[in-house]
Amino acid sequence: LRVPQCYEDYREMLDRERFDIVIVNCENSQHPDVVEACARAGAHVCVEKPMAATLPDALRMQRACESAGTKMIINWPVTWLAHARKAKELVDAGAIGRVLEIDYRVGSSGPFGPGAQHCGGADSVAPMTGPERASVWLHQREAGGGAMVDLCCYGALYSCWFTGERATAAMGLKANLDSQWADAEDNGVIVARFPQSIAVARGSWTTIGKSYLSAGPVVVYGTKGIVRFDIYTEKPVVRVECPGQAEVEIHQPDPLPAHRANTALEFLNHLETGEPLHETLTPAFNLKVIGILDAGVRSAATGKLEPVNDQAWCVD
Repeated sequence: LRVPQCYEDYREMLDRERFDIVIVNCENSQHPDVVEACARAGAHVCVEKPMAATLPDALRMQRACESAGTKMIINWPVTWLAHARKAKELVDAGAIGRVLEIDYRVGSSGPFGPGAQHCGGADSVAPMTGPERASVWLHQREAGGGAMVDLCCYGALYSCWFTGERATAAMGLKANLDSQWADAEDNGVIVARFPQSIAVARGSWTTIGKSYLSAGPVVVYGTKGIVRFDIYTEKPVVRVECPGQAEVEIHQPDPLPAHRANTALEFLNHLETGEPLHETLTPAFNLKVIGILDAGVRSAATGKLEPVNDQAWCVD
């Protein structure tokens, strides 16, 4: 792929070029500045998850696009998992009754984890040191890094998506357990309270191996049964378990619509036809997600249950 022009400063790029869509993959803390600049330039934006590191930042982004008349979508890898959509379909159809609890857990060895090596040159086989890994923005608190922001946001998304509710409060706990060379946490937990349910989101950068994936990591508990599905699997399916059921029901996911099977196709289809976006991509939905994340981060600092204050800012 030939890149015709590279810029070191996105502001210079926006001054010199005309764009239909800009993909925003920078540090989480820079999302609002970049999105505001794109909005002023008349460009639509696709922002990589999470929408922002804080709720005020997310609101800045939404307002900038609304004022400029530009569109913004927030890309989540889980949006394109056919089995996740199947699970949502089953939950909405009442397969497990009313949702009571959602449990999400995911982990890895972290950005450039212990096995990471230098790329190219004489040091290509030398492992990266802790300080070298700390230079990656994901390990920097001020850049919007940390395992809580990076991974617990998925649990916040699943809880908003599957319950269809807005969270009212959240508690968070985070710790730097094995990455003392960095200032951002490598483990985080958020517990969110919804009007009729509770959700738990756990994210870890100190998980070695994949055995932790065998039981989930997404489990939805209802008044009549359980829906669960693995994310990282070669042949993803959705399992439904209910009392008195002879066997676990196995549901195969339906393929995604061919003309809306990925981020680019979905966004182009929306811009060209005006058809609604998948709900998980919309700013209104993502403000609910960031509300949970924001409250969880605040709670981790105060040690108290923090309000989400969703009615003050959510837009349907």
